[in-house]
Amino acid sequence: MSNIFDKFNKSVDLKGLKADLKDVQENGVSFEDVPLGKYEVAVDKMEVKATKNGDKLMLAVVFKIVAGKQKGRLIFMNQVITTGFGLHNANELLRSLKSGVEIVFDDYNQYSELVEDVLDEIKDNLEYELDYNENDKGYKTFEITDVFED
Repeated sequence: MSNIFDKFNKSVDLKGLKADLKDVQENGVSFEDVPLGKYEVAVDKMEVKATKNGDKLMLAVVFKIVAGKQKGRLIFMNQVITTGFGLHNANELLRSLKSGVEIVFDDYNQYSELVEDVLDEIKDNLEYELDYNENDKGYKTFEITDVFED
């Protein structure tokens, strides 16, 4: 019985793949941001995690566009939750997801579990209309404007 790699070695254009790899290594990769606008999305991933610097915690949400011209693309939302304002914004987003889970902050362990509970309730069950925009200070904004049952 052949291994899984033999199958891919035969089915993938290895010469073309190597050429693509060389092009990326020499020229880099650039991804265009998803244009601002309204999108039908599903929550693909959601968790509480440390920022890149590791000095703060944030709510990290990955929205996957499920319809339209941008279908399959991802929109990333990271909201720092170490200030009252940031935690309020995160709570408002979590409430707008209509999971049925009561959104309350006691401590970060509890909040992380709460975020997991929300994701468990909505993943594969609900989709949303997301208004992805920018405020006058240049920060991205994320507002759920409608909820659809899958």
